[in-house]
Amino acid sequence: MHPNRAAFLLLASAALLPALLPAQDVRPKDVREIGRGGSAALPRLQELLQNPNTSVRVEAVKQIAEIGTVRSLDPLIAATRDNQPEVQIQAADGLVNFYLPGYVQTGFGSSLRRVGASIKGKFTDTNDQVADPFITVRADVIAALGSLVSSGGSMEARANAARALGVLRGQGAMADLLKALHTKDTGVLYESLVALQKIRDESAGPRIAFLLHDLNAKVQIAAIETTGLLRNQEAVPDLTDVLNRAKDAPVRRAALTAIAMLPSEQSRPLYAQYLEDKDEKMRAAAAEGYARLRNPGDLPTLEKAWQDEGKPAPRLSMAFAQAMLGKTELSEFSPLQYLINTLNSAAYKGEAVPFLVELARDGQVRKSLYGPMQSGTRDEKIGLARVLARSGDKDSVAELRKLSNDTDTEVAQEALRALRNLQARL
Repeated sequence: MHPNRAAFLLLASAALLPALLPAQDVRPKDVREIGRGGSAALPRLQELLQNPNTSVRVEAVKQIAEIGTVRSLDPLIAATRDNQPEVQIQAADGLVNFYLPGYVQTGFGSSLRRVGASIKGKFTDTNDQVADPFITVRADVIAALGSLVSSGGSMEARANAARALGVLRGQGAMADLLKALHTKDTGVLYESLVALQKIRDESAGPRIAFLLHDLNAKVQIAAIETTGLLRNQEAVPDLTDVLNRAKDAPVRRAALTAIAMLPSEQSRPLYAQYLEDKDEKMRAAAAEGYARLRNPGDLPTLEKAWQDEGKPAPRLSMAFAQAMLGKTELSEFSPLQYLINTLNSAAYKGEAVPFLVELARDGQVRKSLYGPMQSGTRDEKIGLARVLARSGDKDSVAELRKLSNDTDTEVAQEALRALRNLQARL
């Protein structure tokens, strides 16, 4: 036999060896070797989901997720029904990763480690990931994650599934998320509330009112924020009660911010009271409340507050309020220009974008943003593209198409992404 052919056969036999091992002899490193076969290895990896060794099943899920083709979805859904939380967590992260590549590197499953007979991990505080609106998630994926929220093998697995549903905007699992709000586990409660924020189904608003007085500050703040975002107008008296009774500053800030999202003339005395508060975030929330009352008579008050304000966060809110009340001209020192300029700030552009999204729902403001979007800095172009993705209309399509030809590839890619999201929404 030719030496080269013999060497080839030897290598081929070594590659096939893990697939030929008896189930009880397969080790995680063997599973990794099988996974190198790519999509052709999926049938064998799916068989390994029945292996008696939990570590082998975990590694099989990881390899299936890494392959990441549409054929990976059915095995990952099957793995969510495993009786071990570690496997369930990896399966949930793998499902999200198919729609949001890279998620498995940042999800809860990436931090799991074994401590004796139990597993430990850590949820990161960053929980702002969400799939683009143009991405359509299979209904059976959402159903599998919803089932995990209700009956996962551990509270960590349930909380992780709730987070996954938020990332994928899993409206089809709303019933599971609402049911999860009646658990006593802080992690499950918090992740379920944040998921409801991302899904934005306003019908859920009244169903979370009982958590506005929760004894855990993290859960209470999440419930308050969710109430505002879901526009539960009926909750204003409860939110006012929280504001008046709470001793914790973050809780009070969240309460006033939520009240500001639910405009009511009855809240005007609160806005007047807190516009001059020593806490800058309370001043910011009060300004946002005035903004949404839409009373031009409040403009002189806000103009003076803006001129006297030295902190960036309340200045942004006061600029937003003035623009909402009619000061929409674009000039060097105008409120609207101030908001656009803030898109260049790494620290505050995350606050400027939502304000511009809200303002751009007005057709006149929206059209005034087209010029800066084409002629601004890189960060301004990217920020305004994201604004139009959420608040644009059919006339915005042409402007985003124009921006997609920008010489800066990052700007052009963001414009294309915004265009897809806008068209999905339209």
